[in-house]
Amino acid sequence: MPDFERGSYLVRIVVELEEAGVTLLQYRNKQNEDHIPHDAKVMKIGATSALKLIMNDHPEFAVEADFDGVHVGQTDVSPTEARRIVGPERIVGVSTHNSAQLEAADAMPVDYIAYGPVFATASKLHPDPVVGLEGLREARALTTKPLVAIGGITLENARSVLDAGADSVAVISAMFGPGKDSAKIAKDFLRNFR
Repeated sequence: MPDFERGSYLVRIVVELEEAGVTLLQYRNKQNEDHIPHDAKVMKIGATSALKLIMNDHPEFAVEADFDGVHVGQTDVSPTEARRIVGPERIVGVSTHNSAQLEAADAMPVDYIAYGPVFATASKLHPDPVVGLEGLREARALTTKPLVAIGGITLENARSVLDAGADSVAVISAMFGPGKDSAKIAKDFLRNFR
């Protein structure tokens, strides 16, 4: 997709998702890191202060693009290093996939902890083992920090994930892709949580 089309799409999707009620949006680009700085600047154009923008993997890009925070995984810079780079005012989140990682993250300077995959996921080439709803319940008991359920979250299973102790959910495949109306799906998710 040419830069102009890509930029136009990103501004449109940011505006539509914010209008749908989304309050936190993570930018994730695992295929072409060269696009990240441009995409981030374009996304800032579409967002108001009501929508928090989170950069995946790259704390330096989060600062450069004036995003609200960064999300790091187990193979990225540590949450402590991410916090050093982004400073005390920005959000730092971390993905965890088992109780040992979650307990370690709980002691780090992070604002939220993502945990999963709760269900099988198609958005990762080599996903970690599925933790299930019982694993999510166990994770809830290990931290008082906001817990974000990740992996295989759909409209059909989102309620059960919240009931198991998640404070919120991260959604990729259920919401984005060819022919999907992301804003309508976001509204459906949010309605499901009320």
